[in-house]
Amino acid sequence: MARIKKAVIPAAGFGTRFLPVTKATPKEMLPIVDKPTIQYIVEEALASGIEEILIISGHAKRAIEDHFDSAPVLERELEEKGKDDLLAIVRETADINVHYIRQKKMRGLGDAILCAKSFMAGEPFAVLLGDDVVYADATKGQQPALRQLIDIYDAYGGSVLGCQQVVPEKVSSYGIVAGKEIAGSKLLKVSDMIEKPELSEAPSNIAVLGRYIISPTIFELLEHTAPGKGGEVQLTDALKQLALVEPVWAYCFEGKRYDVGDKLGFLKATVEFALRRPDLGGPFRSYLEELMKE
Repeated sequence: MARIKKAVIPAAGFGTRFLPVTKATPKEMLPIVDKPTIQYIVEEALASGIEEILIISGHAKRAIEDHFDSAPVLERELEEKGKDDLLAIVRETADINVHYIRQKKMRGLGDAILCAKSFMAGEPFAVLLGDDVVYADATKGQQPALRQLIDIYDAYGGSVLGCQQVVPEKVSSYGIVAGKEIAGSKLLKVSDMIEKPELSEAPSNIAVLGRYIISPTIFELLEHTAPGKGGEVQLTDALKQLALVEPVWAYCFEGKRYDVGDKLGFLKATVEFALRRPDLGGPFRSYLEELMKE
């Protein structure tokens, strides 16, 4: 089997749930503490063994490209002032091998993935959605979420969907899968998928949560996938067709997942990542405890 070396990060959406800030700032650049959301996603990809990253961008997303580019003036300023710790942070993001292509029309996630066809050159690839940040607790032996999916791919082949169980009231917000459980594992062989079903129509409460390993066969299917809900080309529809011709697995990965495309989820991520920081956690926890007494 081909090794998973490339990843796609779709980042072309308007981010309307975070207006007015996203009128001029890409939602992917909104910071969780002091690091843009998209950097957490990129770092997960790199920690999982990904070598090349393609970001599908759109209108007014130049800030993403600037973030992963060199900054000679800033670097020179920091170097002259002896701020080596900050200089290392700036240079770290500039050394990441990132490519870009624009999705010229907002026609859905499936269309965004189709934009990556030539870049993938017939190889299986990873997809990481920017609205899902996953914290893997290394103290518990947890690997990055994408690394867990790659391990499943290495063992079983096919395509792998990163999933977790969601509460009933959230079922209608996600693509939901059904399938045959592999005994003694967290793995299902997918037989059906429904994009954002009503609870009464959902085949399970196992939701696809922003991490995928996908066979290149998906591109041919996407080219013939008619627009679905919202008039958009749904990746879920193409994956459902893929499951008819190739194995598609759903794996319930370990780790705490945050929906940072939702305001409350974004706030939760910000607070919890801050509490985990050795430089901020103690003072911030004390502040929160004092705040709760008021």
